[in-house]
Parts: sequence; structure tokens; C-alpha cells
Amino acid sequence: MKYTRIPQTDIRISKICLGTMTWGRQNNEDEAHEQMDYALDQGVNFFDTAELYPVPAKKELYAVTEELIGNWFRKTGNRDKVVLASKIAGPGQVASHIRNTGFSKNAIINAVEASLKRLQTDYIDLYQLHWPERNTNYFGQRGYNAHAVDVWDDNIHQVLETLRDLIAEGKIRHIGLSNETPWGTMRYLEESKVHQSLPRMRTIQNPYNLLNRLFEIGLSEISMREQIGLMAYSPLGFGVLSGKYLTEIPPRKARMSLFPNYNRYSGDTAVEATEKYAQLAKEHDLDIAQMALAFVNTRPFLTSNIIGATTMEQLKDNIGSIRIELSDEVLEGIEEVHKAIPNPAP
Repeated sequence: MKYTRIPQTDIRISKICLGTMTWGRQNNEDEAHEQMDYALDQGVNFFDTAELYPVPAKKELYAVTEELIGNWFRKTGNRDKVVLASKIAGPGQVASHIRNTGFSKNAIINAVEASLKRLQTDYIDLYQLHWPERNTNYFGQRGYNAHAVDVWDDNIHQVLETLRDLIAEGKIRHIGLSNETPWGTMRYLEESKVHQSLPRMRTIQNPYNLLNRLFEIGLSEISMREQIGLMAYSPLGFGVLSGKYLTEIPPRKARMSLFPNYNRYSGDTAVEATEKYAQLAKEHDLDIAQMALAFVNTRPFLTSNIIGATTMEQLKDNIGSIRIELSDEVLEGIEEVHKAIPNPAP
């Protein structure tokens, strides 16, 4: 395994992060525990979850993923071996079964305390805001609609104050963003610069993969200049970059077969780009999934690459990508495809 650090901290984390969003829906508790056992044995010490999980979100399954992780901590006694990240759900229809108070002081406090109870731990190493409260473009929206109704009042100072108090209480150690824009990222960073008693955002968890490199346009400079590290999610684009959907009949239990509305990476141009990446991998005797993950692992702004799997075979291959070194020829081939079909999936 290779390791990095959460920026500007002494917390050492694996460059591969174990994602958990299928646990409790596509994976049962035994399978989730098997994944954690194997990942930890392979040197993966960084796990990412959220109160929203499993995904797709469902009222009856609210926060089951955190409960499964908590049961594993109790069973194994491995809490001190894991750097644990979780998230508070933002407002909106996808989380309407959770709360409708956004990131108010009480909402954040209650969310943290409930997660701690489910996770059976006294602290969360990295606590993230899952998506912005304000109307902006995230979850696949290409553009910003300046005319959309937005009742949000700038409460960033209050959010950071609440998180500061939770850090002081020892309930969380560090904080991060998720699905955030360049404006939002800088707004949080500047607030903590001006008011130095406030905590600083350490990471940003956004999509990044061969089909969606939008992070590079504005956020990569912020990431590197401001030392806020990318935790890349969907590095295989909902599994599209495994190549399994290029077959005439996709696997029956695959994510997009089960949830066809998750079509963010399934448009015609995305499929065309995936075919080109698959051909490039074949020419160099590489597995396309491992090539796609290895590419993410090379990025200078990356803090950790969040992989997810529903089978042990997938998990082993995904973790194994850390050992793949891409040649200059492969990297040049990737850039050629990217130039021809840039960012086909938002």
C-alpha cells in the first residue's frame, strides 16, 4: 500500500480509501465485514461512509451502513487501526427523510452524535459536509442556474463555529467538503483564514475519473495552492470504466442494471470514450478498471482514491491497482482520448 496524509495534519492514510455506500443494500453485513477485514489486511486504513448510506437512499435503510461499520468495530476491536470519515447529509429531496434543517447548529450536533452512536466510537477522524446547502451545480449538473430560487443565507461562519466546538469536544478531529464548487471551497477557506479560531477544511470529496475530470478546471489549482486534498469518488464512474457495460447483456446484479436511473456515466459519448479507454488498456495488456484507478492514483492533487465493490473479486482488483505503474505511453494515450472526448460525463 502507498500512503499520504490528510493535508496539514499528522494523520497518515492509505492512498486507497474503502468506500462503503453499497453496504446494507447491495451487500449484507457479513459481506461488509469481509470487505473491511480484507482491506485492513492489505494496508487500507482509511474508510469513508455517510449517514445517507446505503445508496440509493431509502428511508427504511437510513444510516444502516454506519451501523454495520459500528458492529465491525465492536466485533474486531479495530477502531484504532482505522482513519474514519463520515458525512452529514445536505438538505433536499434525496435526504428529505433525514432532516429539513440543513446545516443548522442543532442539525450538525445531532448528526454527529447520532453517527458516533451508530459507529460505536467516541470520535470521527474526518467529518464532511456531503453537499452544499445552497443551490449550485453538483451531482452531475453541468452549469450553474443563477435564476434558481435560493433561500440560503450565508451561514458558513456559523457552520465552522459549530464544527470548531465539536472538535474541541473531541467528537471530530478534522473537517472536509464534498460535492463542492470552487466558489464554495474558497469561501470556506477564506472564512477560516480571516477568523483564525475557526477550523480549516482539509479535504474535498468530489467525483474524478477518466470520464469526468472537471476537478482539473478550477478545483485542482485550489487543491494544490491551498493544500486541500481531493478524495476522489466514483473513480470507475459507477463501474462503467470496468468495461462491464460494454457487453451486449450487462451483468444482472451490476449497479446500473439494478438502478438504471444512475445513468450519469452512460451517455453515448461516455460509452464511446469508455470503448477507447478499453482499447488502450487492451493494447498495453492492462485491465481497464485497474488502468482507470491507477490514473487517478497518479494525480498530484489526490489525497485518497475511494474505491467501492460489491464482490470480493472486485475489491481485490481495485485495491491491487495501487501496484500498477502506468507508462508514459499509456498516459499519453489517455490524454489523446481526453482531448478527443473531454469530460463526457458531468
